[in-house]
Amino acid sequence: MPGGGVGLVATADTARIEAPVTLKAYLMCAFAAFGGIFFGYDSGYINGVLAMPYFINLYTGLDGDDPRFAEGAEPGPGGFSLPSWQKSLIVSILSAGTFFGALMAGDIADFVGRRTTIIIGCIVFNVGVVLQTASTGYGLMVAGRLIAGFGIGFVSAIIILYMSEIAPKKVRGAIVSGYQFCITIGLLLASCVDYGTQNYTNSGSYRIPVALQMLWAIILAVGLFFLPESPRYFVKRGKLDRAAHVLGRLRGQPGDSEFIQTELAEIVANHEYELQVIPQGNYFASWANCFTGSIWEQKSNLRRTILGTSLQMMQQWTGINFIFYFGTTFFQQLGTIDNPFLIGLITTLVNVCSTPISFWTIERFGRRPLLIYGALGMLVCEFIVAIAGTADGSNPNTVKAEISFICIYIFFFASTWGPGAWVVIGEIYPLPIRSRGVALSTASNWLWNCIIAVITPYMVGTDEGNLGAKVFFVWGALCCGCFVYAYFLIPETKGLSLEQVDRMMEETNARNSSKWVPHTTFASQMGLTDKGTLAPEVVENVERKGSVV
Repeated sequence: MPGGGVGLVATADTARIEAPVTLKAYLMCAFAAFGGIFFGYDSGYINGVLAMPYFINLYTGLDGDDPRFAEGAEPGPGGFSLPSWQKSLIVSILSAGTFFGALMAGDIADFVGRRTTIIIGCIVFNVGVVLQTASTGYGLMVAGRLIAGFGIGFVSAIIILYMSEIAPKKVRGAIVSGYQFCITIGLLLASCVDYGTQNYTNSGSYRIPVALQMLWAIILAVGLFFLPESPRYFVKRGKLDRAAHVLGRLRGQPGDSEFIQTELAEIVANHEYELQVIPQGNYFASWANCFTGSIWEQKSNLRRTILGTSLQMMQQWTGINFIFYFGTTFFQQLGTIDNPFLIGLITTLVNVCSTPISFWTIERFGRRPLLIYGALGMLVCEFIVAIAGTADGSNPNTVKAEISFICIYIFFFASTWGPGAWVVIGEIYPLPIRSRGVALSTASNWLWNCIIAVITPYMVGTDEGNLGAKVFFVWGALCCGCFVYAYFLIPETKGLSLEQVDRMMEETNARNSSKWVPHTTFASQMGLTDKGTLAPEVVENVERKGSVV
């Protein structure tokens, strides 16, 4: 084995660079997707809590029985609800925390490992949840959501990195899509809990939904104690014996089998190749490596970093979190819906039921078609909602049609852009910058999540912009940008190992990427011995250069 004087068995056959996988190994990879549940739950519970009568009374002093707020009364500024600035800050402060948490997570994942970083994130998250549960006022709630945001930033950035690095190439897209599915499960659970506690006349109305978050984080953290670390992390650190051991666990094969050695040899050879292209340096130089090269050069790190960060920006531009953050209050403002909590629950259920479709389509049709046609479907639905609501928004039948097309819009998002954006950012970066590249991409998601959470209450609040259904003109226009972006810039990565994705992005552009096929292995390029093993100097170099930066 590596480091012990025996060479790694390697191959020049591009079809033999990954070991066979057992069902147990598939389940191990899939469990990591559970991290999406508490991310989705945390994003979803606040939607209902902000509209709960007890919570509004506690935070504003307004009395829901006041004649000013009776049904049919002339509405005043704001009505019986939190002021727009409070809703904006309570929702957006979580995203601010996740932005900085995601940026920090890339460094921590390279120092202590992918799995350990996720566990740390769960602990930090639970500290924030305890503060939110204990809160009876504005300050502690905001502080708790900020701290919880740091924990979610750790988890959301590194869980994608971890799953991408451990999943077999044939189902990598489906397994990472499972993360998005778990996000939707979390959103649904939050809607169900909010629906059940909305009419409580005590602090349990909001404390129960808040406190339940701890359960999901505990399950994920405990489960990860029994899962192996990413083998690519150990390759980056130069610990090839440990990489072989954990790769064997992930593939359900003995660590010294020829299958495992062949897959490990390709990972090692690719890493050595990238180290020659991206020289190692100090801490600041390692961050600077994410921005080397020209934006016009297909293989440059700068281009990949911009691709990942802009893709996550575009996912937020679809406007989906407007529905899941402010949907309940938006439906209340339409004025013709008897139970906006129930409508919020229905939209979340559509999200859950639509996402599993991507498990099959993302591997059958690929990442690129899903993002192109998903954007097209969303923009059509959003413009229909905007036009109908603007032309005849006070008609109950028109409102029902709006809700129907909002559900169709959610279907397009959940089956395409929801999982697709997360899958692609986990695949496009080379190993030396992968943790930081994924962290930057995830931070971009949360930055734009925060921006949208800040500005949206001012756009639709009755005491501010009061756009109502006109806000969908904004989301529809932005989805037009998503459609053009996907067509010209998103590469097809279906069926390729992470190392083959690296080679593909060097040799072709996005529009021709689906035609590219692997033609050589990194092991054969870096050197094979007469005995069919990877050149020993390659193994020695990777072990010697093992680094955390």
